[in-house]
Amino acid sequence: MLKDAGFQVPEINMKAYMKARAMTQEFIDDFLGYFMDPTNKHMSSLLLKCGLPGGMMGSMMADLKGVHSGINLILRGKNEPELSIDDLLVMLFDEVEYVWPKLGYPPLVTPFSQYVKNVALMNVMSLIKGEERWTMIDNHTWDMILGKSGRLPGALAPEIVALAKEKGYGFTDEDPQKNYPDQLDEYRKEMTENGWDFGQDDEELFELAMHDRQYRDYKSGIAKKRFEDDLQRAKDAALAKQGFSEEEVKRMKRAKAEPVTAMEKGQIIWEIDVESPSMPPEVGHKYDPDDVFCYIATPWHTYDKVLANFSGRVIEVCAKQGALVDKGEPLAYIERCEEPA
Repeated sequence: MLKDAGFQVPEINMKAYMKARAMTQEFIDDFLGYFMDPTNKHMSSLLLKCGLPGGMMGSMMADLKGVHSGINLILRGKNEPELSIDDLLVMLFDEVEYVWPKLGYPPLVTPFSQYVKNVALMNVMSLIKGEERWTMIDNHTWDMILGKSGRLPGALAPEIVALAKEKGYGFTDEDPQKNYPDQLDEYRKEMTENGWDFGQDDEELFELAMHDRQYRDYKSGIAKKRFEDDLQRAKDAALAKQGFSEEEVKRMKRAKAEPVTAMEKGQIIWEIDVESPSMPPEVGHKYDPDDVFCYIATPWHTYDKVLANFSGRVIEVCAKQGALVDKGEPLAYIERCEEPA
């Protein structure tokens, strides 16, 4: 595109490009594709006009789908024609183009591009309801407008300045770093207490400092469990869209896995947790052959171990903690791993 417009640009190394593209495709085929809106590739050129970066496309489409039914409910109540998701998308693009200069041309990078998109979306909803623009601006966006995140590149529109004064807000030109005191020593202490590796050049320390909640979720395993649950739901939804029933989806998943069955009749005990509710293993949990999968409390008062017997990941749990199971009944399904878990 740039070359067609007369710009001098270096030639693309197609071999290197195709190698990188193949590596990217591996991620898409493995998991990323389940979270990518199929219409994204059709929309990228539309982003040039409104200025919103392409990285915001997925977030924007998710937001639109979330409010689509609510907007049409409002329109039905007003006896007005309903809007398709494409109609809403075009409206949002136009509103982003309108909003961005009014907010002082904030840099369209995270989190400021989110703020611009959110204001545009709320404006679209307000207009559809017959209300004025700018009535639903969140606190984070107001902080940006008022200068708490730094000086904006452009001037704010008069109506934004007037709205801030009407709400009693004050503008500031103070160094925004004052709002973020240096807490690196506290994070360093936390990593030491938890025995976490600081990484090369303290990169793990900086990850914790920049994204503390997400980093803690990552280290605790909560983030991994959340991701694997989301991925499984996305895979099931993809199969459902192809016309498969819930029972057919379940059979397809089980076809690639092997059941772990109860060796005796009794009550299943997945774990004994004295602090939190005892839970079965999460989907995606890895087992080695000699790992204890669970225990069966038999009617004759023994606690029999059930071993995993092979390396694999849990794809489905069939029995809850404390459930009564019969001999030979499937407790869960495990998909074999090529390498030891």
